[in-house]
Amino acid sequence: MRTTAIAAAVTLCVGAPSVFANGGGFEDYARVREVTPEYQSVNVPRQECYSEVVPQQRYSRGGDSIAGPLIGGVAGGLLGSRFGQGNGRVASAAVGAVVGTIAGDRIANRDNRVEYVDREVRRCRTVDNWESRITGYRVTYEYQGRAYSTMLPYDPGPRLPVHVNVEPAPVRTY
Repeated sequence: MRTTAIAAAVTLCVGAPSVFANGGGFEDYARVREVTPEYQSVNVPRQECYSEVVPQQRYSRGGDSIAGPLIGGVAGGLLGSRFGQGNGRVASAAVGAVVGTIAGDRIANRDNRVEYVDREVRRCRTVDNWESRITGYRVTYEYQGRAYSTMLPYDPGPRLPVHVNVEPAPVRTY
């Protein structure tokens, strides 16, 4: 009998600090009854790109020489100087030179034309992309015949570890 009492005292002395270190509680397992994932809609914008063919205006030049306007100006000046007398001759030569320069430029650049060339253009835009993401799990569990519910960031499986804390009930006075 004395050996049993000593063994019980040693067990209490060894086990008591661990019970009190946990705040007087202990760990146990509860049976999980239901797990329901909770979802939230989250916008994850994404880029949507596509290619488009666009006509682009391009000028094709026949020649960029100054020979046409120069020759036209000289010829127009000589031709204009044949008309009029005195200062009128100088004025008609000047007008002939200007008209000859313009005509020479037009003749020299008559091969210039507008061309349209197809060019591929890449266009992008940001579009909304709504996704449902799990934010947690609503867990209903049972411990010693009572049902409890909590929200967890993971699915606990069939058993949920619980911390049980036993304390004396407050004294009721009626």
